[in-house]
Amino acid sequence: MTLKIHIDDGGVPPYEQVREQISGQVRSGALPVGYRLPTVRGLAESLGLAANTVAKAYRALEADGVVETRGRHGTFVAAAGSAAERELASAARSYAERARRLGLTEAEALTVVRDALRAAYGE
Repeated sequence: MTLKIHIDDGGVPPYEQVREQISGQVRSGALPVGYRLPTVRGLAESLGLAANTVAKAYRALEADGVVETRGRHGTFVAAAGSAAERELASAARSYAERARRLGLTEAEALTVVRDALRAAYGE
């Protein structure tokens, strides 16, 4: 099990490519809970990126609950049932309550969500 990241010159910023690829590997199980990620400098050097770019990706992953930083010990894949899942469940509850208050039917609310997901995932 090793971290595999490929940066391309497409329209997606490099930090977002790092974030997306690490997050995807965590979700797929390729990077298990407790896996220690490379240091910011180490990963930046291996990818040919600035350290600030990798640091930004790591901060975003931590904010999403995908990884956790343990001070000088490093950055590790966080446990399942993470803050990201809790945050998403909270957002879904808030959306459902707001949709109900606005008078949307369940079908209408689901249509809005599907449209937003298609837009977010580029479908």
